[in-house]
Amino acid sequence: MASPEQTNTKAGFVALIGAPNAGKSTLLNSLVGSKVSIVSRKVQTTRALVRGIAIEGEAQMVFVDTPGIFKPKRRLDRAMVTSAWGGAADADVVALLLDVRKGIDEEAEAILGKLPELNRPKILILNKIDLIERSKLLELAQTLNEKVAFAHTFMISALKGDGLAALRRQLAEMMPEGPWLYPEDQISDAPLRMLAAEITREKIYERLHEELPYQSTVETDQWQQRPDGSVRIEQTVFVERDSQRKIVLGKGGQTIKAIGQAARKEIAEIAEAPVHLFIFVKVRENWSDDPERYREMGLEFPRG
Repeated sequence: MASPEQTNTKAGFVALIGAPNAGKSTLLNSLVGSKVSIVSRKVQTTRALVRGIAIEGEAQMVFVDTPGIFKPKRRLDRAMVTSAWGGAADADVVALLLDVRKGIDEEAEAILGKLPELNRPKILILNKIDLIERSKLLELAQTLNEKVAFAHTFMISALKGDGLAALRRQLAEMMPEGPWLYPEDQISDAPLRMLAAEITREKIYERLHEELPYQSTVETDQWQQRPDGSVRIEQTVFVERDSQRKIVLGKGGQTIKAIGQAARKEIAEIAEAPVHLFIFVKVRENWSDDPERYREMGLEFPRG
């Protein structure tokens, strides 16, 4: 870790904000170079402020991947949106990520309307640029810069990695001077237990995204280091109805077995150890109205 005497070091927080499915998780994973935020076709998969850490030269950047900002309908939605704006207000730089194919839709308009309230340097990141004509891209960039005073505009493809090197360099330059906030080898401060739960949740979505409603959550109940160097992990998948439990289990337990195998492989990579994974599926009615579940996800429970 850099010592405080090294005054040439920089460190700070970058908040990635944007509508659901703008590509924030993919961008975060690309910038950090490791999987720290789950990527899913199902909107609203990032529930808490997952942080990834990247180093560029002498600068350390801590990325806050805020939940997608959207019009909240349920209590869980409100908690996530409040969390997103809170994460942005505390950051050194606010980076708005926009899917260029969607352009300035209703969700983007809502974010653009609120951005001027944040007294922070702002940058605009236009994502998926390989999917639209250049003339339309330049027109969109101009319109957005007329609406909000962005310090810089970047055009990237988070998935392909185009434009990311320049983005990283600029963000590094914008970080305040000071000692590094995390040890060099620590890519994320999201505890491994939480990350393991997110991976299993991602695997459930990949397999059941059409059949299973959004209201399902995964908790890591036990993370036990064994004498042989392996890790024993017990997780519980909570759903709201017995019919959903049957979907997750599958015929003869085949679905949960496949989900467990896929999750175990990825968890073993982040844990850097062999993993023994045991998944239980339980019905907990109205878990999304339980304050304790919110605390476990790092969210404030919205009253009323």
